[in-house]
Amino acid sequence: MIPLLDTHLGGTIIVTVIMMGFAAWTTGRAIAGTWRPYWQVIVYPLLLGFVDRGLNRAFANGELWSLSGYLIDSVFLVLVAMLAHRLTRARRMATQYPWIYERTGPLGWRERRAN
Repeated sequence: MIPLLDTHLGGTIIVTVIMMGFAAWTTGRAIAGTWRPYWQVIVYPLLLGFVDRGLNRAFANGELWSLSGYLIDSVFLVLVAMLAHRLTRARRMATQYPWIYERTGPLGWRERRAN
């Protein structure tokens, strides 16, 4: 067994932060890339929270029916998905519509000013 997985904290970090964080990141990017409504950035990571609880139980010997664990993990996954969504949307707005918008940073864009 991997020594880090012997502890509940180590398994939680591997499952929630690395595995499910990656899933939430790709979910946020996919929602932004397909121009879907923003509410989906919140709903899908909440569903990923259930998967996270199951994987925590399987790999880290965590509690399956822990409401506080689900809420903490799901809030983390929603925040990761929201960040990925915003980064992707800002990049797409500036690259797909360069005559209308320009980047104002990694998370924002604005209308291009007339020269």
